[in-house]
Amino acid sequence: MSELYTATAAVTPCRDHRLVHAQAITTGITDRSFYNSLITFYSKSNLLSEALRVFHHHIPSPNVVSWTALISACAGTPLAFLHFISMLRHSTLPNQRTFASLFKTCASLPSLSFGIQLHSLSLKLSLSAQPFVGSALVNFYSKCRLPLEAYKVFDEITQRDEVCFAAMIVGLAGNSRPVDALSVFGAMKACNVGSTLYSMSGALRAASELAALEQCRIIHGHAVSTGFDSNVIVATGLVDGYGKAGLVSDARRIFDELLPRLNAVGWNAMMSGYAQQGDHRTVVELFNLMEAQGLVPDEYSFLAILTSMYNACLVNEANWWLTRMKVDYGLEPGLEHYTCLVGALGRAGQLDDAERIAMTMPFEPDAAVWRVLLSCCAMHGAADMAWAMGRHLMELDQQDDSAYVIVANVLATNGRWDEVAEVRKLMKDRMVKKEGGRSWIEVRGKVHVFLAGDRRHERSHEIYTKLEQLMEKIEELGYSPVWQEMSHEVEESVKKETLWYHSEKLAVAFGLVSDAAPPGKALRIVKNLRICKDCHEAFKYISCVVEREIIVRDVNRYHRFLIGTCTCGDCW
Repeated sequence: MSELYTATAAVTPCRDHRLVHAQAITTGITDRSFYNSLITFYSKSNLLSEALRVFHHHIPSPNVVSWTALISACAGTPLAFLHFISMLRHSTLPNQRTFASLFKTCASLPSLSFGIQLHSLSLKLSLSAQPFVGSALVNFYSKCRLPLEAYKVFDEITQRDEVCFAAMIVGLAGNSRPVDALSVFGAMKACNVGSTLYSMSGALRAASELAALEQCRIIHGHAVSTGFDSNVIVATGLVDGYGKAGLVSDARRIFDELLPRLNAVGWNAMMSGYAQQGDHRTVVELFNLMEAQGLVPDEYSFLAILTSMYNACLVNEANWWLTRMKVDYGLEPGLEHYTCLVGALGRAGQLDDAERIAMTMPFEPDAAVWRVLLSCCAMHGAADMAWAMGRHLMELDQQDDSAYVIVANVLATNGRWDEVAEVRKLMKDRMVKKEGGRSWIEVRGKVHVFLAGDRRHERSHEIYTKLEQLMEKIEELGYSPVWQEMSHEVEESVKKETLWYHSEKLAVAFGLVSDAAPPGKALRIVKNLRICKDCHEAFKYISCVVEREIIVRDVNRYHRFLIGTCTCGDCW
């Protein structure tokens, strides 16, 4: 009877299961497997009360399948835990599906403590290393922001299938561990385990975060060979990946190919790619085309527009779009939208107006708002205001090294060395560690990371020789070091040497000695912090010397250096 009911329900999914239930009662059916299936179908139809009635009135001796059906019907709510405890009290042990449903509930609530107890029980029952339970556990720990615990579970799974790999890749990518996510994706392919929609989108998310163009291309090729490139989710990930890697032309090609099928998420990804470049005209053009296609812009659509205005330092336009978002579309701007307006005002030198917006907007300013204001103060050399913004940032997080570093740099630029010493003492007293500037460049699929003054690379001698040659050539062209980037009172020769060996300059030199890109193609560098003024100035000249484009993605935006200019217009 259960098989007959399942087959009938599959053929006629819209059938009212209560009719089948009524027939079962009138004909006296007592088959437990039939009622187990009925619970599942009721829960899928969002008829939880009916599912509970079936369990309590028609199954006098529930087995593990009955209990699992009931627990799954209550997934995502604390009721699932209560039914699980009742199950244990009735001396019924869980199976793999029971654990999978419970771990999903623990992840969604979330409930870390209950999940850890479940993990312990799964170990005792020798089920945690099984693929079905293991992948659910990986997802649970990942959602609880415990990627290392997730990886431990993943490492113990005996026979990893595509679901296990997908859970681990998505978990690592979602916890800002993109290098590890790509490593697991590579291991999956090496083991000849098939890709899924989730593993592909997770790998693309990781490549996007790293702005790793070659990795994005590798995943794109894999998507084409497996047929996933036509999937809307994967295609959107490719648009986002190429856009974040600075190759908006490739992103646009994929976008145009799947244009009729893309939803608002895909359009937002394309607009975001242009926004990072400050190409506000194209972003607005896409916004209008999106509406013409019958799609409704959402908060992320407006965030892309406001980001483009922020990066282009267009104050009036940013203000106009924020107003239009509220008045014409009935959307309430979020904190990120106001942050863009604050940043646009600050970059344009309207620091008092920027602070006024921060203080009067309908949100409590967060660290991002104060950091934007602080960076704008640094850009305009407003030392007193920088101190004030820095204090706001320190109040939110005393361990935020960027607050101390930026304030110290602004004070040093203004020659206020006593106050620089005061800031450094604060850092020491509070045991704040400065995050080192890191830059990386991708060469033939491998990411090479550099620190300032880094000599650990196996080709460091070639790198430093090349960099010294470049610096000598650009000095001949008129380059002058930007001494204000130095926050220490030291001799000029020491300052010069320190500025020469910043991480982004080392990355460029390595890119040239390693032929990272064919002649005529751009060198692509990623920086974890804001590119300094000296490197920004140097790259303008280096682009002339090497006669090629240099693209730098820093924490704020993209910079495209070519023939002595940068697309940011010296506004970043």
